[in-house]
Amino acid sequence: MQLSKEDHFYNEYCQLINIVYRSSLKRAHVSSIIYALSNSVTLFNIAAFIALGAFLVDQNKITFEDMYMVFNSVAMLAQYASDNLTLSPDYGKGIQAAERIFELLNRKPIINNESSDGDRISNFNGQIEFDGIYFTYPNRPESIILRNFKLNIKSGQKVAFVGRSGCGKSTTMQLIERFYDPNVGRLLVDSKDVRSLNLQWYRSQIGIVSQEPVLFDMSIRENIAYGDNSRTDIPLDEIIQAAINANIHDFIQLLPYRYETNCVPKGTQLSGGQKQRIAIARALLRNPKILLLDEATSALDSESKKIVQQALDRAQQNRTSITIAHRLLTIQNTDLICVIHNGVIVESGNHEELLACNSRYFRLIQRTLK
Repeated sequence: MQLSKEDHFYNEYCQLINIVYRSSLKRAHVSSIIYALSNSVTLFNIAAFIALGAFLVDQNKITFEDMYMVFNSVAMLAQYASDNLTLSPDYGKGIQAAERIFELLNRKPIINNESSDGDRISNFNGQIEFDGIYFTYPNRPESIILRNFKLNIKSGQKVAFVGRSGCGKSTTMQLIERFYDPNVGRLLVDSKDVRSLNLQWYRSQIGIVSQEPVLFDMSIRENIAYGDNSRTDIPLDEIIQAAINANIHDFIQLLPYRYETNCVPKGTQLSGGQKQRIAIARALLRNPKILLLDEATSALDSESKKIVQQALDRAQQNRTSITIAHRLLTIQNTDLICVIHNGVIVESGNHEELLACNSRYFRLIQRTLK
């Protein structure tokens, strides 16, 4: 709007709407013609039958009662035929919809979430290696997201990915979670290809804290316990310890029903910082070896961000952690910062080393401070 392009976009929008309108108008005309013909055929049949019946009754070839009985039978048959003819355009749509449903039901995913196959690593350390990965999303195969992506993340190391939107930061997270597999190259954890591991076990070693935490219409205790779906009855002591580590225990103790307090749908009665710390407690409950933080503080105000950041700093201790951040001031204490551009790591080092390079990271910091 600031470029005074209202008329241009309005005209483009109208052109697109007109395409849909003309298509709908054609379908309406066809449906109207079919409806008119089907009803006309019914009425013509009735008129013809009455004329024929009157002639036969007049000639004493049938009785009036016989004519009336046959008339009702034919009229009902004609009505059913008319209804079927009216609905004929929907038959094709129904067949196509059924084909799509069965295609979806019969589709076999490349990554089987319910598979029990695969190895389990004893004494898992959480070391991660991106080994020459190329990746494109299935619905956009022409757009290469990661290009020969190489990175070795040591066990217990704190790593942050930064860069412009669309550079491939979130894609690395999705590969680690094994929502997708690389097109070329390998993702290794503790020197094993993730494709060879038991998927359910592997994902149980990963904790995730996203930008928008999702809380369910259940108690705080149940919301935190949801983080470990490998068990059905989790002791309250473990839940309390996870809440302490997430810096939310003291707040919960002030609530009327403490851990049995209901979060209501989406946790609308809690602040953003409180919801985020409950989400951190949920992620820590399973004691993951790998912790993924996807813009975990970007939607919070300054005060909440400070409290949540303290919880995140505590949560990252003694485990491999990977952070995606737009606000670069929150990652200055990480062990390794990787600047990603067009799917490639173009700079890496700690905060001081990258500032000394006076390159992309330095410019990103300057842009953040403005």
